[in-house]
Amino acid sequence: MPLYRDLAERLRTQIEAGVWQPGERIPSIRQSCQAHRLSPMTVLQAYQLLESQGLLQARPQSGYYVKGSPARQPTAMGVTRYTGAVDINDLVFEVLQASKARNLVPLGMAVADPHLFPLPRLGRLLAGCMRSLDPFSTVTDLPPGNEALRRAIAQRYARHGLPVDPGEIIITTGAMEALSLSLQALTEPGDWVAVESPTFYGALQAIERLKLRAVEIPVIPGVGICLSRLEAALRDRPIKACWLMANVQHPLGHTQRDEHKAALMALLARYRVPVVEDDVYGELYFGRERPLPLKAWDQAGTSLLCSSFSKCVAPGFRVGWVVAGQHAPRIERLQLISTLATNVPSQLALAALLTQGGYDAHLRRLRTTLARRMSQMRSALLALLPESVTLSQPEGGFFLWLTLPPGCDTRALHRQALAAGFSLAPGALFSGGGEHEHGLRLNASLPWSPELEQALSTLAGWIRALCPQT
Repeated sequence: MPLYRDLAERLRTQIEAGVWQPGERIPSIRQSCQAHRLSPMTVLQAYQLLESQGLLQARPQSGYYVKGSPARQPTAMGVTRYTGAVDINDLVFEVLQASKARNLVPLGMAVADPHLFPLPRLGRLLAGCMRSLDPFSTVTDLPPGNEALRRAIAQRYARHGLPVDPGEIIITTGAMEALSLSLQALTEPGDWVAVESPTFYGALQAIERLKLRAVEIPVIPGVGICLSRLEAALRDRPIKACWLMANVQHPLGHTQRDEHKAALMALLARYRVPVVEDDVYGELYFGRERPLPLKAWDQAGTSLLCSSFSKCVAPGFRVGWVVAGQHAPRIERLQLISTLATNVPSQLALAALLTQGGYDAHLRRLRTTLARRMSQMRSALLALLPESVTLSQPEGGFFLWLTLPPGCDTRALHRQALAAGFSLAPGALFSGGGEHEHGLRLNASLPWSPELEQALSTLAGWIRALCPQT
């Protein structure tokens, strides 16, 4: 168990036993650091987890206090929706195009602050690879991709306890191609695919493009996809695949516990439904250890594990991969008849980055910065927003998810924000069935600035006006 969760459980036990009474201030972060020999970030994560569960309340400039009412058990966000045909690409295009302007505060941006990536070093590696490029690499690095890069990826999985054969890895043009090819390998037009709700809009785009039908299964915040609702859907429809994010779920940011992952994979195995796993944020965890992907619990070997370098080191390179297992031959053929292959110089530069050292040091710095900025933005919003708005408690990544009271139209907020000089990602992006129109995703990777502070203050003012009863 991660150290912050261990501390959170101890505090929960003390609160339930009456050691800390409602309204009482618990030990400060500094006091808990000294008492338990933990880092400030670990203690802060524990306190924020208990806050998200309704046990604690943060008071600016004062500390954390036990809440006066007992915490409610987390429940699934909404109902299962048999959305069927998905129509979301126009909205995604509209929001992404509107967010591209460089004069906006990019709260709706889909990638982390570009200044956080080692672009000068990547440029030098790319230039060096181009100078020594083997002309035949354009042939030898056709699918499944560059051998050195595939071995380096397999070695990283092995160091985290997941044995992967480099021959099962296919290099793709970003994670979106990996995920789309995986769905293509498992389905035919008209088939049903189960997805989380809310889910990454890329999943809905792929479902729309491949003419598939979506079953949206609600997520339990901080836990993962609701297994009882998923099992009911598996009984009700001939679902051919399940698209999931078990680690640092987008847009909520939580990571499923190992026991939930095991139960999920056992459930899918009983119904013989393969999982397409989107693990693009797996390296951006805030804890001490990288969480294992669902594939670690795949006894049948039918799952497909997809990821990329876009979120953690090289967003512009568009290099991803799929650990395809038994599906590798079909995915190779599908890639050859669609995009043919992934950019060769980018593959070579990333292989050099992984083998020459420094990659893990970069990831540690990146995770530390993202965790700090996330905490700062979340604390600011907690002080600004009414109590009727809930904030996610991410365990990694760089997104915050706001849930406004039902009936609030975040598409309207998106349009207001563009006129006021900042962008947002409205909740309608994350469901094909209109379930999360009152949700809002914010990019929390941005450095603090007067412009960011003003954008958050303006947004909070609009939200308070929508919630006059609070």
